Amino acid sequence: MNLRGCVLGLACALLFAPVAPALADGDATVGKALHDKDCVACHARKFGGDPDRIYTRADRKATTPAKLKAQIALCNSELGTGYFPEEENHLAAYLDLRYYRFK
Repeated sequence: MNLRGCVLGLACALLFAPVAPALADGDATVGKALHDKDCVACHARKFGGDPDRIYTRADRKATTPAKLKAQIALCNSELGTGYFPEEENHLAAYLDLRYYRFK
């Protein structure tokens, strides 16, 4: 199989793969503790003292569970918090429960 065929096959597999509940594997209670410890101060600095505004603004970046998880991974990397993937899942579960309601 050539490279073009591989890329096309992968694209189709991703496009038509069943969607699993992206946030079901996190513990919102653990996520809240991580959020309060590491996220609130940064968000308050960015949004003039209102850490919730990052989640409730009209132009928020996290519009799907996948985008929420990607944003959490970006913040984890940028801030150097060193969260493991399961901790990122806990954060996603908390944020979904508190703000997004994707489920």
